[in-house]
Amino acid sequence: MVPLNFPEYKFRFKSSENNVRIFDSIRKKFVVLQPEEWVRQHVVNYLLLEKKYPKSLVNVEKQLIINNIKKRYDVVVFNSDGSIHILVECKAPEITINQVTFDQIARYNLELKADYLMVTNGLDHFYCKMDFTSEKYTFLRNIPDFSR
Repeated sequence: MVPLNFPEYKFRFKSSENNVRIFDSIRKKFVVLQPEEWVRQHVVNYLLLEKKYPKSLVNVEKQLIINNIKKRYDVVVFNSDGSIHILVECKAPEITINQVTFDQIARYNLELKADYLMVTNGLDHFYCKMDFTSEKYTFLRNIPDFSR
């Protein structure tokens, strides 16, 4: 896997069924190591280790329904009240982040109402804060650290 624009993290790997798998500490299982999964696991570690979000508030790859269509989000960080604090969209490193990518996460966020969005391909990271009153988002240098 290609080096990403994140701090270096230690991961657990295993080979099975002709696949390399990486351990996901949130789902508590080994998952097939694909380029997007490589990015997702870096994001999870970034949120836990750098931003200090508790593991209990982080969720990975869950289904949601938008306009009667089943979709999956990559990573969310919840607030303690169960609302969504951060919604993360992960792309494989070879995928360019563009308006289509932002449109995808914006559509998801119409339903989820996250306070912050993060879009990353592991190399380029974009962060924004939502303003639902004016229906806009403001780009940030980073997402906030965890605070109680």
